Amino acid sequence: MSSVRLLLALAVTLWTVAFGNDRLSQWVATTELPVLVHATSSEVRDRHGELLRAYTIEDGLWRMAVTRDQVDPLFYEMLIAYEDKRFYRHGGVDLLATLRAVAQGLREGRIVSGASTLTMQVARLLEDGTTGQWQGKLRQVRVALALERRMSKDEILALYSLLAPYGGNVEGVRAASLIWLGKEPRRLTPAEAALLVALPQAPESRRPDRHPEAARDARNRVMLRMADAGVIPLTAAHSDALDPSPKGRHPMPQLAPHMADRAVARRDGRHDLTLDAGLQRSLEALARSHAARLDPRLSLAIVLADHQTGEILASVGSPDYASAQNDGFVDMTQAQRSPGSTLKPLVYGLAFDRGLAHPETLILDTPVQFGSYAPQNFDGQYRGELSVRRALQLSLNIPVVRLTEALGPAHLLAALKGAGLKPALQGGAPGLALSLGGVGLTLEEMTQLYAGLAHGGIARPLRWRVEDSGEGAQGQVLSAASAWQVQRILSDIPPPPTAGTAGQVAWKSGTSYGHRDAWALGWDGRHVAGVWIGRPDGTPVPGAFGAGLAAPVLFEALHRASPRPAPLGPPPPETLITTNAKLPANLQRFGPRADAVALQVTFPPNGATLQANEMGVPVKLRGGTPPFTILANGAVLATGLRRPQILAPLSGPGFTTISVIDSLGQSGRTTIELR
Repeated sequence: MSSVRLLLALAVTLWTVAFGNDRLSQWVATTELPVLVHATSSEVRDRHGELLRAYTIEDGLWRMAVTRDQVDPLFYEMLIAYEDKRFYRHGGVDLLATLRAVAQGLREGRIVSGASTLTMQVARLLEDGTTGQWQGKLRQVRVALALERRMSKDEILALYSLLAPYGGNVEGVRAASLIWLGKEPRRLTPAEAALLVALPQAPESRRPDRHPEAARDARNRVMLRMADAGVIPLTAAHSDALDPSPKGRHPMPQLAPHMADRAVARRDGRHDLTLDAGLQRSLEALARSHAARLDPRLSLAIVLADHQTGEILASVGSPDYASAQNDGFVDMTQAQRSPGSTLKPLVYGLAFDRGLAHPETLILDTPVQFGSYAPQNFDGQYRGELSVRRALQLSLNIPVVRLTEALGPAHLLAALKGAGLKPALQGGAPGLALSLGGVGLTLEEMTQLYAGLAHGGIARPLRWRVEDSGEGAQGQVLSAASAWQVQRILSDIPPPPTAGTAGQVAWKSGTSYGHRDAWALGWDGRHVAGVWIGRPDGTPVPGAFGAGLAAPVLFEALHRASPRPAPLGPPPPETLITTNAKLPANLQRFGPRADAVALQVTFPPNGATLQANEMGVPVKLRGGTPPFTILANGAVLATGLRRPQILAPLSGPGFTTISVIDSLGQSGRTTIELR
């Protein structure tokens, strides 16, 4: 009978103060309210407002900020009808409900119905107070009356929606909907709304993960009451009662965890990113599926952006954020690594701009030395004289170093900085190896560089937060004509066998020194993407090549962004499209002086058949400037030769192409058959 006496005493008190208006008014006016502003989980959302990731507040509590328009109106209709049907008519305390509860309690000898209003429940939640003692109940009454004076009904409902307990570490209707229902509460079925109404009445004994049957029974009771009250049809109450109740927790969204961490590290609260949740989800799945076929110590990162706006649409820092085996928590889109050959397109574009070369210019791929630096091709072979176009498509090292020497490494470094990148040099002044990846850059920076190439040579700063204006420095790194020439060359590189998009994507792969990093970057008419694969600790990955390892991921990422890729743009009007023969004389060939004496192989004659012997094959030269280097089928046989007569150590049998290169880079060749 103690609970009934408590209700009776409360009713007498309320009746007394109700007839002492002045005293009541002063009592309420002097009420010191508890804190009304509460911490909420930091949230990171995509460009459409979809939740990407949320973070608990202190003590590991989930409490999500919520507004009225984020919750299905059916929830509030049920809540008021079930908990406090005169909510909009009383001033915080429902005297009629209290008197009714007292009468029922005296008649039955126990509490049959409660008298606590929603406002009183909010008062209890604000103070985390007790309801079973006289002083606690009176304090709730006082705070409830004060809340009604100082806040609107909607503001009181908002506090309930934020603070109502839902079991465990879950508070508020939005966190409850995400965790128990696996969805935002914007659209709820009658059964879902009823569950969210029922749980706060006994949050621990009705927790769906521990007491699913109790949660279901409470939910069904709410639905039957709502059918009696006309809130929902009786048929809906009976049909939805058959739906199973949730039996466990749904995980909170964990999309773009690395970028979400970057955002929250700046400040708490809500963050709106330029990412697209659907595309982000798809590329995270792509990273996981591809990584599952690799050494588990390897990580993989992807950045995809709209190169027309500069907005990053997806960013995958690793295949598995929680993996300890490959340091999944490390965001490899932000790690400085050697970009390998992926810087070569910029070098060629700068050479086009400076009038040093044209795509049809002939350039030498022959042994060369700059002081103590003697660059080598990746495969150790030499192709002699070939077009600049072909040299870039084959990703040869020697031609690009020749161009870098003519440009000046400092000029290349300035171009990188002009594109908004922050290159990290290990030494002091930049050297010729800069064009082969001798610099530290991040995947996000490299994607930004390629966005500029795709955007007509204009630096395109990438942005990932909606609040950023996107009005950063947009200097002209390359002319539009040179950028288009680079695009045309790269779009003619055959794609991976599984891609099936030849000519629709301009792309370039790269492999850093020692096979530490495998890269692939490219763009279509709308999107630009970059892929990196390697070990986070920077140790070598034997046999890793960008073309074989990263390129298939690049093409699949672009395909998922746009199954029908936008066409690459047309050439600007000023673009010079012609053959080598029609180029100006100074652009027809890059390399030795025009007045240099031509180098010729006079013996053996081209097409000759010779008898192989252990002494080798005599080779006679005319012209050229010693010292000479002699090669057989691209492999160096000897260097530093100064006599015009050479004995090449060939013993056959078979066809052999003999090439000789002089100190000016001129070459001569002959093909013979040894028997």
